[in-house]
Amino acid sequence: MRKALLNIDYTVDFVNGALPCGEPGEAIEEEISKITETFISEGDYVVFAIDLHTKDDPHHPETKLFPPHNIEGTSGRDLFGKLKEVYEKNRDRDHVYWMDKTRYSAFAGTDLEIKLRERGITDLHLVGVCTDICVLHTAVDAYNKGFNIFVHEKAVASFNETGHKWALEHIKGCLNGSII
Repeated sequence: MRKALLNIDYTVDFVNGALPCGEPGEAIEEEISKITETFISEGDYVVFAIDLHTKDDPHHPETKLFPPHNIEGTSGRDLFGKLKEVYEKNRDRDHVYWMDKTRYSAFAGTDLEIKLRERGITDLHLVGVCTDICVLHTAVDAYNKGFNIFVHEKAVASFNETGHKWALEHIKGCLNGSII
């Protein structure tokens, strides 16, 4: 078994910017940074799957649902806190990959599955925000593609505590995911 870490949307806008998790998002900063450093130091594949939007895009479905966020070229799209430092000092390593995504799932319209299959990855470890939106949708697609799912409970968060708890239970009960 080979493992990979998917860092999902842990950006300024999603932690304390335009569409914030707020305190729950801030509270996972240490854990998400520590897990990421561990995966990188052990040589595991680490993917930063980061939401990307263009300003005033009338065709994107999220435009009707949420305020503008993670707009291309803005500081709101920067990784939050210590995770930014972790990425910047490791960005040139062969096993660290930045990937833009434009939908909730990191698999939708991206080359993520190809990158994982090329490397023989079977186990996907998920961290980031929001547990009940992008983390959940990525987990559902990972399950449907036959990957083993591991969600690091202390490294995921949402602005909706009820949704956060529900998503963790759904991943465990319906996707056979491990909550660690």
